[in-house]
Amino acid sequence: MKSAIFDLDGTLADTSADLLEAANACFINLGHGAVLDAKNDALTAFAGGRAMLNLGFSRINPDYTEADIDTQHPIFLDYYSANLDVHTVLYDGVIEALDHLQGAGYALGICTNKPEGLAVELVKRLKIDHYFGALVGADTLPVRKPDPEHLFETIRRIGGTPDKSVLIGDTITDRKTSTNANVPSILVTFGPSGHAIADLAPEALLHHYDDLPNLLSQMLD
Repeated sequence: MKSAIFDLDGTLADTSADLLEAANACFINLGHGAVLDAKNDALTAFAGGRAMLNLGFSRINPDYTEADIDTQHPIFLDYYSANLDVHTVLYDGVIEALDHLQGAGYALGICTNKPEGLAVELVKRLKIDHYFGALVGADTLPVRKPDPEHLFETIRRIGGTPDKSVLIGDTITDRKTSTNANVPSILVTFGPSGHAIADLAPEALLHHYDDLPNLLSQMLD
């Protein structure tokens, strides 16, 4: 069975504005105002809550410690949980691509470093949960990307095998995961990295979801 495994943030959906807003809520509560910018800091948003908090604290307090991050991270998660999809949108062509792949008999899964509960809720709100046979999040297993077991378990849960699977992602973490698992990767060029993502030398680049079915067919047939 052919399998397509997707990252979530920055790959299926642009979640950066909501993630950055949640991090900024922490800094606003501390009296600093919004210190992260949706245009310039989107790439950091896809690296996770702690990465955004580290970036923000580095701008307002060079003497910050890990304890500051530990204190704010639960606040970040609470705010984000309540505001998951205020600005988040699917990338253009996602629904049509998923429809095509499902109809062509692909097994589809999500392998994300977003906490499982948040990821499950988000894909429900985006109305794409019915496409996926499994969703494995950051806290589903003792390990997460780029550990290959995170990807392998996602593939197992949808009944696939690594030799007939491709990982679709948007960051160096996804590229490292595919390399560690010896599974080919497709990296999107419409995320914050843009065409610079080509520097990671994935097996293929995805410029628009209209192109995904043909790319997967070329790689797996």
